[in-house]
Amino acid sequence: MNKLTDAMKQMLAKQLPIQATVGADGLPDIGPKRSLRVYDDHTLIYNENTGGQTLTNIRNGSKIAVAVIDREALDGFRFIGEPEIFTSGEPYQNALEFARNNGMKEPKCAVLIHIGMIYTLKSGPTAGARMDQ
Repeated sequence: MNKLTDAMKQMLAKQLPIQATVGADGLPDIGPKRSLRVYDDHTLIYNENTGGQTLTNIRNGSKIAVAVIDREALDGFRFIGEPEIFTSGEPYQNALEFARNNGMKEPKCAVLIHIGMIYTLKSGPTAGARMDQ
């Protein structure tokens, strides 16, 4: 099942997540998402502020991967999901409130990530194993 555990939620709250998408030309795009956070037990959310390559890739149908790693603990998770863009409604209101509370500019949109798969990045024999089956 693709449900976020308390350990995953805590790591997402403390560590800087990195997201990846792929362009129509097959080139990967990767970068930090400091606004990425838990939306609910099955969904992540982030504020899209730049409207750059990541957003273009999403609009062109790319899935999204998010990695969060605790280097000191040699632990982490990779989430694969379907992104959904919001320029109004509750997810966008959530993004506006997050921006106001964290000294960020108003986002161009909010992006929900509906988690489809979860993998462990914990160092050792299970590294890379799927956790949500």
